[in-house]
Amino acid sequence: MARALRLAERGLYTTDPNPRVGCVLVKEGVIVGEGWHERAGEGHAEVNALRAAGESARGADCYVTLEPCSHYGRTPPCAEALVKAGVRRVIAAMEDPNPSVAGKGLALLRGAGVESEVGCMAAEAYELNLGFFKRMSDGRPWVRVKVASSLDGRSALHNGVSKWITGAAAREDVQKLRARSSAVITGIGTIIADNPSLNVRGPELEQACNGKLRQPMRVALDSQLRFPADSNMLKLPGKILLVACTDPSEGWLAQRQSSGADLEVLKLAGENGRIDLKALLSTLAARECNEVLVEAGANLAGAFVAQGLADEIWTYTAPKLMGEGRPAFVLPRYEQMDQVITLKLNDVRQVGDDVRMIWRKE
Repeated sequence: MARALRLAERGLYTTDPNPRVGCVLVKEGVIVGEGWHERAGEGHAEVNALRAAGESARGADCYVTLEPCSHYGRTPPCAEALVKAGVRRVIAAMEDPNPSVAGKGLALLRGAGVESEVGCMAAEAYELNLGFFKRMSDGRPWVRVKVASSLDGRSALHNGVSKWITGAAAREDVQKLRARSSAVITGIGTIIADNPSLNVRGPELEQACNGKLRQPMRVALDSQLRFPADSNMLKLPGKILLVACTDPSEGWLAQRQSSGADLEVLKLAGENGRIDLKALLSTLAARECNEVLVEAGANLAGAFVAQGLADEIWTYTAPKLMGEGRPAFVLPRYEQMDQVITLKLNDVRQVGDDVRMIWRKE
């Protein structure tokens, strides 16, 4: 199963909106076939492993990181393929949370006389597909908030200058974080101040995806439609979802689409002239977004955290003391210690000269 999980990781940047799945076929203690799901609409892990094994699949044990599907979607059902191939036993790490599958694949296998069990390395399999499971269970994607700050907690100098707080290695690490995300969210303040592209780039990632690097949807939160017509985001291919509290005029939208940009404006007004973040996440889940990355300023990052919408916070801390400056998060004023947000450290490692920490809610 550990080998199947490593295979599944090869689809980290490419399988969206499908889960990452790996499969290993073993016969008499020898691996006779293996495969992983590479891209939505293409062969699932089980089918690729069966193809690699050929006739050797008959009588083999199948180790797969997620319950084999039993329905016709973009591809035929894998459970039927395993039965036809004569597989003796199926060991799945987890049951599929998708209502279209949810135990039906295992039931089909057992009904055909194939021994089936579930639960081997389930925790590791869950971590690989956090977003897919969250979308299926809660109707929301898994939300990561990324923040770069100095040792004294500053995300910018007092005058707004923030390039660069962290080093090149940390910025390369963020590219990987973007690449695995279905969407990247930022705010209009960041767009006006930094004019970011928010695309994924880098030869290492291109190689990992066999030259088929998938760009995440870029989501811009702009309540009052201040999005610049010359934004760098409009100059690159890929979907841009601009979320506002008001509808744009035809002229406003046409000006920003004139270069061929795939720009859509969505109205999601909340209270006090602010965008409804909960409605936004539900909308992104409905569009099959599994993992969402928030790369924004202190106000928007703080809003996601304060509203309990951040599943993870990724902090990149530089060995710098910046003095008077802007905070990493803008949060409500708390009067008692039992009001403050308490987090649990999930992972810590050095990235270049910086320290990356991953935090989750307790």
